[in-house]
Parts: sequence; structure tokens; C-alpha cells
Amino acid sequence: MIHTMSLMHDDLPFMDNDDLRRGKPTNHKVFGEDVAVLAGDALLAYAFEHMAVATKGVPSERIVRVIGELAKCIGSEGLVAGQVVDICSEGNADVGLDHLEFIHIHKTAALLEGSVVLGAILGGANDQEVEKLRKFARCIGLLFQVVDDILDVTKSSQELGKTAGKDLLADKTTYPKLIGIDKSREFAAKLNREAQEQLAEFDPEKAAPLIALANYIAYRDH
Repeated sequence: MIHTMSLMHDDLPFMDNDDLRRGKPTNHKVFGEDVAVLAGDALLAYAFEHMAVATKGVPSERIVRVIGELAKCIGSEGLVAGQVVDICSEGNADVGLDHLEFIHIHKTAALLEGSVVLGAILGGANDQEVEKLRKFARCIGLLFQVVDDILDVTKSSQELGKTAGKDLLADKTTYPKLIGIDKSREFAAKLNREAQEQLAEFDPEKAAPLIALANYIAYRDH
């Protein structure tokens, strides 16, 4: 719900201004900008309601902890921070790698961090395990964005299911723009390795879905 909310708001004309998402017209194109804003707000509220009332068989202190964790991931220290810096950076020729990484660690990786860490906390992981999984999630979150940047300049809109070449038109700083396609691919491979290294001490069978997720993100073509 939160991910969908973030996409609906991200696509709005006063944000990234996109007409296509998942191969279909964006929410505001179908229902209007006012309804898209309100629908996103409703999804955000309902996400927390769902966590609070539908989480069964878990101690209440863990539920409270994950509600706080998720709020931090998507608030002014997470998703929102990344989005604000991203908006303020458009057209800025001085954006470097550290600046770009800040944007994506907060804007993209924060959602994946929330997904992974919340599952770990609810499952009873200790603090050391939670931090390993947090680093795993940040690696695959950054990996997702590096691959996204590569696909934006190498695939068509039809292949992507969203508008291709938008980053170039908006003069946004991307990994291919800063370091080139080949170096971007090398960086993606490095992030995938680092992500999977965080899982080395876990039960291989239990870690398998996370390894599969990292590889899916690394090798996706849309």
C-alpha cells in the first residue's frame, strides 16, 4: 500500500509528471490529480491500520516497534527526505555520487529496508540479525535504482511499462550519466555481492528467498 502510494504521488504533474505506470495510464490521468492525492493519503493511513489490527500471533511490543520503524523509513528521515532532495536536485550540475546515493538510499532503499527489517523484527530476530538484514536491504534498494537508471536509457517505454528516457529529459542525475553504463553495471554487480554477503550466516534455506530477490532486482529487464 505504501509503495503504491509513493508511486501515485511520484507520478503527479508537480512531482515527476509521468503518464504511464506498469503499462497503464497513471492514477491521476484516469481519476484526476485531486483523487490521486487523496487515494495515496488513504493508502498510507490504511497501511498502518492494517498493521495494527491484522497482525496476529506476535507480541504487542514487536508490533509497536515495527510501526515506529516503518514510520521512520517513510517519513522525514527516509522516503520523504529522498524525494525532497531529488526534487531540489533537478537541473543541478553539481550533484555527485554521494549526493545521488543519499537520494536513493532514502527514496528507494528505505521502502525495501522497511519490508525486510519489519519481517525480521516480527519474526523475532536479534539486533545483530536485524542490522545485517538492514544492510542487505539498503544494498538491494540502491541496486534497484542503479538498474532502474540503466534500464531508463537502454529500454523502450513498452518494455518498461513506464515512460523511457524521462531522466534524460528532466536533466536528472543518474548513475549512467555520472559514471557511464559499464561502470554502472559493475556497481550493480558489486551491490548484489555485498547484499548476499550479509546473508552468509543465516540458514541457507531461509535466506534463499532473499537471495532470489537480490538476483531478480539485479537481472530484471523492466
